[in-house]
Amino acid sequence: MFDVFALILAIAGAFFLLVGSIGVVRLPDFYTRTHAVGKSDTLGLVLAILGIAVHGGLSLTDVKLIAVVVFVALTNPVGTHALVRSAHFSGLRPWFKGQPMPEDPTEDHHHDGADGGAVAEPEEDGR
Repeated sequence: MFDVFALILAIAGAFFLLVGSIGVVRLPDFYTRTHAVGKSDTLGLVLAILGIAVHGGLSLTDVKLIAVVVFVALTNPVGTHALVRSAHFSGLRPWFKGQPMPEDPTEDHHHDGADGGAVAEPEEDGR
């Protein structure tokens, strides 16, 4: 009976971790991506670790796993909040519906300097 309950917890945890991962890929900006990860990954980790603890029975290892669950449940939301607050105070603006989609900073785009940033001109070597 406990094995079935442990399996249900582990599958539910894996589902929430998968949903959070999809949210990181599909959502448009930093704030919505962080929201997806902060909520679903916390729940997914808690459920998966509880599933492992239930499967193991009552032992010292399970007490340690429960301590990890408490630690994750307390620190993950606080860390997410600190990250988002830092991004907000550094000037990162959220995306709103109706605005053009933000560019992916990992892609190589030509920067025209319209926002006042310096544009590095390619050097000609005279050949």
